[in-house]
Amino acid sequence: MTDLTKFTALSFDCYGTLIDWEAGITAVLSPWAEGLGVSDEELLVAYAGNEAAVEREAPATRYPEVLAEAFRRTGAGLGREVTGDWARRLGESVPDWPAFPDSAGALARLAEHYQLIILSNVHRAGFAGSNERLRGRFAAIITAEDVGAYKPAPNHFRALDETLPSLGVAREELLHVAQSLFHDHVPAKREGLPSVWINRRHDRPGWGATPEPGGDWSADLEYPSMGAFANAVDHAFAGRGLR
Repeated sequence: MTDLTKFTALSFDCYGTLIDWEAGITAVLSPWAEGLGVSDEELLVAYAGNEAAVEREAPATRYPEVLAEAFRRTGAGLGREVTGDWARRLGESVPDWPAFPDSAGALARLAEHYQLIILSNVHRAGFAGSNERLRGRFAAIITAEDVGAYKPAPNHFRALDETLPSLGVAREELLHVAQSLFHDHVPAKREGLPSVWINRRHDRPGWGATPEPGGDWSADLEYPSMGAFANAVDHAFAGRGLR
């Protein structure tokens, strides 16, 4: 069993883990697709590969433009044009995406035990809007805009390694927490980082808005929600007589 009390910092993916990006994306794609005869899940699957492709092909592109171009490509694949207005609507929607109901409370509880770090595939302004919902006290925030690339590329993890000494955190004291196998658990394994899988889709088949993992991955622990993970952390520290 992984000893949760041996870590002093947690790095988090945000979208899919803390913020319900599938609900946010669907809120735009679903009304656009009215009459096409495709379900919300089918829309997410159609969209997933396009976003990953844009991020891979144009890694320096800001996330609003990534969303817009991925939407246009999804429309082309489904045989319906995505107008500039629709593309902008998705591109500008990140601050409106809802937080999972347990995220803010779980982050507050986890902050009693660890320093918290964000490792996210969005732009700075998008995350700032999301953090108004999360109310997280983050020691460091690393976005795609900061590193000029998108996970699963290694740039975020290089920046993370450079940031840890300034926080007084040894690498072996860091635990990575994420939902996406494709974006986070594959590179975490590659980087030799222990990880926790927040399996938000545990009660649904398929991969949704996230591509199927394209490489080896592993997770040291798995929980269905952030609340369940925070409960496990509280129990672990209480068992050791620690706060």
